[in-house]
Amino acid sequence: MISTKPSSKPSNPNFSSGPCAKRPGWDISVLKNSQIGRSHRSKECKDKLKQTIVKSKQVLKLPDSYSLAIMAGSNTGALESALWSLLGYKGVDVLAWENFGKDWAIDVLEQLKIENVNTHKADYGNLPDLKKVNFNNDVVFTWNGTTSGVRVPDAKWIPDNREGLTISDATSGIFAMDIDFKKLDVITWSWQKVLGGEASHGMLALSPRALKRLETYTPKWPIPKLFRLANKKKLIKGIFEGATINTPSMICVEDVLDSLNWVESVGGTVELIKISNENLKIVEDWVNNSDWIRFMCENKNIRSSTSITLLIKDKWFNKFSEEEQRNVIKKIVSTLDKEGVAKDIIGYPKAPPSLRLWGGATVQNNDMKALLPWIDWAYHSVKNDV
Repeated sequence: MISTKPSSKPSNPNFSSGPCAKRPGWDISVLKNSQIGRSHRSKECKDKLKQTIVKSKQVLKLPDSYSLAIMAGSNTGALESALWSLLGYKGVDVLAWENFGKDWAIDVLEQLKIENVNTHKADYGNLPDLKKVNFNNDVVFTWNGTTSGVRVPDAKWIPDNREGLTISDATSGIFAMDIDFKKLDVITWSWQKVLGGEASHGMLALSPRALKRLETYTPKWPIPKLFRLANKKKLIKGIFEGATINTPSMICVEDVLDSLNWVESVGGTVELIKISNENLKIVEDWVNNSDWIRFMCENKNIRSSTSITLLIKDKWFNKFSEEEQRNVIKKIVSTLDKEGVAKDIIGYPKAPPSLRLWGGATVQNNDMKALLPWIDWAYHSVKNDV
């Protein structure tokens, strides 16, 4: 039993998987130049919005031929705008191995009611068989499963000569994982994840193939204004130049520009990927020496470096019902919160009872190292009291 509290705490206790920790060194003064109280249609605001699009493409090294837009509704709004605007032309293969993939499957099957659909499922902690995906259809999948800690290993399973579009929810992978963008026709993300930005704004990147679909196909269902990327098969080009569909927060825009500048200042996405991988390695070394905890994803080749999800393997814990297990998890999380050590590390509500640590680059490696002894202490303290 570990009865002594660790001597040092993380400098930042925020390990939430979204919204995520702000970048190291962030303070409110970075917002001093935000265009508050101004119309988003003004030249100054449009310049800021266009700058966000241009800088995002530069930092990520997106192909020049891809178009990028700022969307309402965070990653969900961006992804669903693509589903509503692009699907229905072909059959659909949708991959569902965690909660958000299941949500996209519900959209495809129950909301859009597409008939020719193949759903590839897997339990939490695993991936479906990628070899069974039919790329003659459009393919919808998450790059990184935020609720299960499972990611696709790479993009090699996606053929260059595919007929359908590949539509990827990359919100907890982009900026933190090496992604071959040319394999993806639609890429969505939000500012609140790896960049440590604020909520409610999403990004939508479209390949030339996706743009061609918009200009040659009209879905049979109504498309809400917030999702509308084309009008009578004509691309609404202004959306991809900073003229957002609805009103953005210029404070959030200023904040994400600060995040993008920070990415450049530390060495680009290569450095962010390095920091995130090191956070995962720190947790892996700890888990390998633990007798009570394990990864939800036991396959190292598909284990997430951002949404690091952990299960308790101790026999003492696993004799309880699921409800009792969730109560134990809540007590561990509450103990750490009260100590000012870790905020928001409880697993996703629909996932198995678990802990979840954000490993993106806004979480410093030293903070991850400092946190883990505290989790050991909290677990054994709760175990002793139950």
